[in-house]
Amino acid sequence: MAETGEPVEVNLAACLEGVSHGFLGRRGGVSRGDVAGLNVGLGSGDDPELIAENRARAAEAVLPGARLVTVYQVHSPDCIEVAANPWADTDRPQADALVTDRPGLLLGILTADCAPVLLADREAGVVGAAHAGWKGAIGGVTDSTVAAMEKLGARPSRIVAAIGPCIAQSSYEVDEAFRDRFCARLEKNAQFFVPGQPGHYQFDLEGYVASRIAASGVASVERLGLDTYAQPDRFFSFRRATHRGEPAYGRQISLIGLS
Repeated sequence: MAETGEPVEVNLAACLEGVSHGFLGRRGGVSRGDVAGLNVGLGSGDDPELIAENRARAAEAVLPGARLVTVYQVHSPDCIEVAANPWADTDRPQADALVTDRPGLLLGILTADCAPVLLADREAGVVGAAHAGWKGAIGGVTDSTVAAMEKLGARPSRIVAAIGPCIAQSSYEVDEAFRDRFCARLEKNAQFFVPGQPGHYQFDLEGYVASRIAASGVASVERLGLDTYAQPDRFFSFRRATHRGEPAYGRQISLIGLS
């Protein structure tokens, strides 16, 4: 495989110190063209061999020797428990979050502007990962993840969560109908929108996701504050690729596991 000349970039959360985890970007991979770098998206149209190499590099950078487990993400609120013998990449179930209490498994969530969330209860030995785009976030994907962790023995008062690279409010323009959808759910959701161009608003996805996690009783929520849209050298972004008219976009991965 071709070498990029740079290592895999692993962004860490202070609240998850001591837990094998990382929010990765596009640095350190072998893909080329519009998806150049550490593209791990099986549905991105990239060369499958390059994707496999990138996935191997990502796993090795976070928890060497662990088995990487991902799902077929569909912007749902659904969370799946991962047991001792998880599925293969060719048979991924549809869901948007995973939890496990089994060492040696590395839970992976793919994003390209949506918010990746990694969670852990160190005392219970339970970890989780969630893909929170706006649909999953408003639908309760983080609530489902916390509930699934509780079934494995975790307690919300011990769970810590971190939100990784996602599109920032300054980069995320939405229309009035989008804002109304959130405010209809809960009036105080208006706090996550600021006026933009006429008839449009800037949406704080990271802030909204953090509020949903906090409302579930989680002990602490850390926001990394990394904007995928504004840092093309570090992160893939669906919205940026769309605005530029690029024919394809890559996906980055966020990982957490028990050693």
